[in-house]
Amino acid sequence: MAQVVPQRSDVALEHTWDATSIFATDAEWQAAIETVNGQLVEFRKLRGRLHESPAVLIQALHDLEEIIKTIGKVYVYASMFYEVDTSDPAAKSKHDRAMGLFGQTMGAIAFVEPEMIAIGFPTLREWMQTEPALAIYAQNIADLERRQAHVRSSEVEQVLGLASEAFDSATSTHGILADADLRFDPARSVEGAEREITQGTINALLNDTDREVRRTAWEHYSDAHLATKNTMANVIATGVKQHAFMAQVRNYGSSLEAALGETNIPVAVFHQLIATCRKNYPTWHRYWRLRRQALGYDQLNVYDIKAPLTEEKLDISYAQAVEWIVAGMQPLGEEYTAISQRGLTNERWVDIYPNKGKRAGAFSSGWQGTHPFILMNYNNDVFGLSTLAHELGHSMHSYFAWQNQPSVYANYTIFVAEVASNFNQALVRDYLFKHNQDRDFQIALIEEAMSNFHRYFFIMPILAQFELEIHQRVERGEPLNAESLNQLMFELFREGYGDEVVLDSDRIGITWAEFPTHLYSNFYVYQYATGIAGAHALAENVLDNQPNARENYLAFLKAGSSLTPLDALKLAGVDLTQPEPVDAAFKVLSDMVDRLEQLLDLKR
Repeated sequence: MAQVVPQRSDVALEHTWDATSIFATDAEWQAAIETVNGQLVEFRKLRGRLHESPAVLIQALHDLEEIIKTIGKVYVYASMFYEVDTSDPAAKSKHDRAMGLFGQTMGAIAFVEPEMIAIGFPTLREWMQTEPALAIYAQNIADLERRQAHVRSSEVEQVLGLASEAFDSATSTHGILADADLRFDPARSVEGAEREITQGTINALLNDTDREVRRTAWEHYSDAHLATKNTMANVIATGVKQHAFMAQVRNYGSSLEAALGETNIPVAVFHQLIATCRKNYPTWHRYWRLRRQALGYDQLNVYDIKAPLTEEKLDISYAQAVEWIVAGMQPLGEEYTAISQRGLTNERWVDIYPNKGKRAGAFSSGWQGTHPFILMNYNNDVFGLSTLAHELGHSMHSYFAWQNQPSVYANYTIFVAEVASNFNQALVRDYLFKHNQDRDFQIALIEEAMSNFHRYFFIMPILAQFELEIHQRVERGEPLNAESLNQLMFELFREGYGDEVVLDSDRIGITWAEFPTHLYSNFYVYQYATGIAGAHALAENVLDNQPNARENYLAFLKAGSSLTPLDALKLAGVDLTQPEPVDAAFKVLSDMVDRLEQLLDLKR
């Protein structure tokens, strides 16, 4: 009999995140929407007036912060219902209403930056010297000065703001297609027993001890995406064209320059990362060989990459995962661990288990004025444990930034976010390596670590190369279609896997369609690789008790966006403009392969 994934209505309350901590009822949420509408009416009256005096500008900036706070809470509340059941029409309606309000808000506030630029930065600096309430915006104003060539007139910015909801259509369409409409044939065991495939169970199936389960899960998951490849291709082409359009409108030379320029990351950081990752492909090839030998296979297929190397499967309950994660984070101190413990348990930050219609994967969300929230598809294994630690890193980053920064600096970029998440994984992994010397347990930890590195230091850099190429094709006026996308994806993986892994060209080629948000976020994915490199450098500092390492790391979490991303990381203790952290992280990966080889007692 097939293992059945529950409907959302059958999930126990204690296993769900607590949306009522934001608004107790939908009526309160509706009232907040009306509040935003009223705030926008008043805010529009300030248009054309920011030049009048520092007092008017201060009022506008303060009012803007209040609007953003409220709209953020409205959006997060609505998304918490939609993300856990994308097939629910009521939840979809609520989400769409929040998105529509967000678009209206972006249009209404779009005049602020153009009018601040028109005031002139010499004048703004004078005002900051005489008005303490304005001085707090110094970093924000400096960043605006850096970006001024890419900020358009009030009228153009208003149009771009109003278009934000429409421009989200590529992402949302892919999400609906992947999470609500795709239908997967079940995986099957060697005995013929069916195993249900959903976005929430696919990773666990690919880690199954039964090779037939893994093969059929991987093939059927890929086949469902291949069945819609033309629609998927049209959707991603739309997203890329939107990025190219926005880059042109904002006077950037390319989509890559636009994406990195918005957060002050030199384009050289992107290209340097890709070059370093490609240089280190031989480390991966050695791992594939070792894995094939350990499994006793003549050839290694893609669906064997997560095959367990021991017969004993670690059954790690959610409660056990929480206990180990909190213990692993002890080097950061009592405040960090106490907050984590509450959030993961009685404060219900986490939506824990898979259900039908739930969005794939895991993520952290929230807004200043709410708890951080974590969506999981927890599967009682070491991978679920590590993913929970990862998302908690994001959530604690948010928590400390929200608690220590004014609204203007309360958020942070993806570039620094992926450092905090991978840092947590590194510390928890270190704790578990030290506290459980059982051979099978150690092997399972290495497998988890290598799986994580595989995603962040192999898959994501390959997707980044794919992303760069498809944007360049659009910028050259070339078409994107399913065949060309699949062929490009296959060629990139063929280089990465080398001769060590057997590739099914069609099924590996459709990998791009299996990432419902990552490739729609405009050069998002490369930051996973820079993030894991920075994380391991900082974790090593903390674990080695380097002077002020813990204090510097916590200061980084608390900084939010009050510093540039690269400066915040330098404060923590790592410089990601240089290749050394990426090379050092590959040394960590290589050491893992050495350690695994010793545990398996295999000779090279």
